Amino acid sequence: MSELVTGEAVALELRPARLPSRALAVLLDLAVAVAVYVAVTVALVASTASLDMAAQTALSIAAFVLVLVGGPIAVETLSHGRSLGKMACGLRVVRDDGGPIRFRHSLVRGLIGVIEILMTFGVVACVASLVSARGRRLGDVFAGTLVVRERVPVSPAGFVPPPPPWLAGRFAGLDLSAVPDDLWLAVRQYLTRMGELDPRVGWAMSERLAADVAARTGAPVPPEVPPAAYLAAVMRERQVREARRAFGGGPAAGWPAAGTPLTPPSPASSVTPPVRPPALPPALPPEVPPVVPPVVPPTPPPHGERPQVPREAPSDGRTGTGFVPPA
Repeated sequence: MSELVTGEAVALELRPARLPSRALAVLLDLAVAVAVYVAVTVALVASTASLDMAAQTALSIAAFVLVLVGGPIAVETLSHGRSLGKMACGLRVVRDDGGPIRFRHSLVRGLIGVIEILMTFGVVACVASLVSARGRRLGDVFAGTLVVRERVPVSPAGFVPPPPPWLAGRFAGLDLSAVPDDLWLAVRQYLTRMGELDPRVGWAMSERLAADVAARTGAPVPPEVPPAAYLAAVMRERQVREARRAFGGGPAAGWPAAGTPLTPPSPASSVTPPVRPPALPPALPPEVPPVVPPVVPPTPPPHGERPQVPREAPSDGRTGTGFVPPA
């Protein structure tokens, strides 16, 4: 395992590629390059049959340089260190600080690779890779590059434990610019391996690291905060700032923005307000039945008299007298 430090002081745990995987990737790249070179040579011979021998030789040398030297350089530059063979083997060429390579890195690797791979049949490259602690050949040493493995199994050994939730945003105002890179690496290594240490040794180491970080930030460690929790909170705050600066997004999930204090919820806000029933429309007044006048029966006439029946008016328009002759 190799820990590389980027320009933003972010530690990258990368596994350098060893000789077997690198040799397989080089063989695949050479097979592709030779196939392309043979095809280009056949095309040149067929198209330059009318030229003299010197012109054909010059074109063959130019094709050799362009295909076997310029081709790998162009592929590594455009793919940021992933040729066809490295892509098949899960490898990538990166800078010493973990960043992507540029044209000058690919150019130095390609020119020196002609000597240590093509002209010596890979003997110099194999010896240099076996001697180097990180498996680098001479081209990597002069170009300042490293071939690393991209497909590695995920291991919880390098997992940095999160800080306690009650420390969220507690150290958002600290100035972390004065903390050197080696101290950040020491804090990160301690946090990833503090479960494997003896409790007393781990406590003493956390106190020393917390004191070093506090001396460079200008703010003392709060007495109620354990040293390990302080280191985890400060490391988390730094990671949030680096992620915001690199990707332009908000803070990580589950962590408030910088400067936001953590306030516990009030009891009133945790009580669910009672649900009021919907308002009913106003009740209609009861319908009053219409008043019906009572039916008064007619008064019977006196004894011996005939009841008088009202007579209708005559049809000729004369006014009736109301006299009815006796029958």
